[in-house]
Amino acid sequence: MKILLGVTGGIAAYKSLELTRLFVKAGHQVQVVMTSGAQEFIQPLSFQALSGNPVRDSLFDANQEAGMGHIELARWADQILIAPASAETLAKLRMGRADDLLTTLCLATDRPIMLAPAMNRLMWANEATQENVAVLKQRGLTVLQPASGEQACGEVGEGRMPEPQAIFEAVEAFQKQWKQTEREHAELKAFWKGKSLLITAGPTYEDIDPVRFIGNRSSGKMGFAIAQTAAEADAKVILVAGPVNLPTPKNVERIDVRSARQMFDAVQKQYAMADCFIGAAAVADFRPEHLQDQKIKKQTDSERMTIELVKNPDIIAWVAQQDNKPFVVGFAAETENVLDYARSKLKSKRLDMICANQVGENQGFERDDNSLTIITDQDQQTLPISSKFQQAFSLLKAISKKYT
Repeated sequence: MKILLGVTGGIAAYKSLELTRLFVKAGHQVQVVMTSGAQEFIQPLSFQALSGNPVRDSLFDANQEAGMGHIELARWADQILIAPASAETLAKLRMGRADDLLTTLCLATDRPIMLAPAMNRLMWANEATQENVAVLKQRGLTVLQPASGEQACGEVGEGRMPEPQAIFEAVEAFQKQWKQTEREHAELKAFWKGKSLLITAGPTYEDIDPVRFIGNRSSGKMGFAIAQTAAEADAKVILVAGPVNLPTPKNVERIDVRSARQMFDAVQKQYAMADCFIGAAAVADFRPEHLQDQKIKKQTDSERMTIELVKNPDIIAWVAQQDNKPFVVGFAAETENVLDYARSKLKSKRLDMICANQVGENQGFERDDNSLTIITDQDQQTLPISSKFQQAFSLLKAISKKYT
């Protein structure tokens, strides 16, 4: 394995010498890139002696730049590891800065990046740092949890760089999983390439008057994650989105709607061209029977207001009943008896597959992670809590195995 080890400014930089030794001893190639801050704590010659390679520290190296050396180095690595990763480095990576060799390499690579933060406990706990970490994780970077204990500043708490052996083991385990994931991505792309996928996502808003509406808390994140993952697998994706504040995934055709009837109309026009339909939207079951032209005024002599509701069309059940139906996947977001309700919907709506998930009490809606149970007539598979993108990948993989 080829490891690009980034070393940033911090007293924990000395631990990276032992980390380098562990990688070399295990037979891995190591190329060290040091920031100017790191060189205030340790000399490059020490890393050169342990790695057997000259340390890189300048973006403007005349000898290297003639051959686009920083790009070649980014392509050379199988794994980029930054240990220690200072608070400043986390902030720069989050912003996409490229003002030194290390940050430029991180922008110019498609290899996995792992960070081992090291800083004062208050810096680690700071809201800005935690926000940076959350964004970096969302973008796919792996951030190791700092260790807790006595720090160089004399304080005690969380923020110490993990021990070299722990980082070494984390990299080894990650690479094993990464290789497996790469194989699975290739298999997924082989199945979905050229297939058409129609997805609904987000809530629907059912207007009461020009000011008020009936809605729900769906963020659309799950449906958008499925759309993005499918597009990355070279599927042709049409995404019918309710009112959400999410960017359109690359290579996805998006149709924006507001109400359940508008979503139904869009699906009716598109379903026949789809190989698979995934109804991830939280479609309102009912809508006001009459839409008021003007804002409804509060009646001072009444403590109640009654709104007559009528049923909305059942979009996914309609698709499943068509003679030329695609492979149909539904979602069941429930607050209780989740699996029982999901199985009932699977049967009554004649679906090919349904994804059951618990919502309410900080679960499901408006979150970046999720837990699903994928159910068919023959079996079920429970996916542990992970990012909605990981859930989307597992769902598309499950569909590929059941698709007929």
